[in-house]
Amino acid sequence: MPQQVMTQAQNSPAAEAADTALPSEEDVAKAILTLAAEEPGKTIAPAEAAVSLMGAGQWQRALPAVRRVAVRLALEGRLVIYRKGKPVDPQDFRGVYRLGLPRED
Repeated sequence: MPQQVMTQAQNSPAAEAADTALPSEEDVAKAILTLAAEEPGKTIAPAEAAVSLMGAGQWQRALPAVRRVAVRLALEGRLVIYRKGKPVDPQDFRGVYRLGLPRED
């Protein structure tokens, strides 16, 4: 009986979430930059990077890491954060945003 109880606990959503480790910042950066480079001149939603890292069931858990890494990449000049189609200060933005590679105009 204890074995059966343990199996049920292991199959719970909480156990599954605990088993799914968050991606490293290096993996997050790679996902963001890879997706942003797929269509030059286009932007991506942060959720696209999160889904590519964690899958459809867990992507929300990766959003804080995506934002944190996006800010770092923007401060390094490797990424631009857009709000309403305009670049924003990476250290001072709110709301819905998109990510894109710097444009070479």
